[in-house]
Amino acid sequence: MLLDVTSITNIGILAGALWVAAGTAAPGRPLTAMQWLIGLAAGFVMGYSSRLAFGCNVGAMVSGISTGSLHGWLWLPMAFAGTLIGVRVRRRFGFDAP
Repeated sequence: MLLDVTSITNIGILAGALWVAAGTAAPGRPLTAMQWLIGLAAGFVMGYSSRLAFGCNVGAMVSGISTGSLHGWLWLPMAFAGTLIGVRVRRRFGFDAP
């Protein structure tokens, strides 16, 4: 398993997303246990979804819209809605500076 390039790529994507998502908080404040839990869950979802999308899904949106494909136009409002939800989760659990 660890000799397979795809497995190493998957592990790297998941580990990187977990690390970045769990390590974000307001500067100078340590993370609480709840923030770590939410950050790790968000990192796992972010890493897993990027693997399902075979990497950069923003490129899929741009090329989808430019070619008139339905998936590009569906991606855009879903990404916007996901961003709004993510911002509210960050505020709710204290990831942003006061």
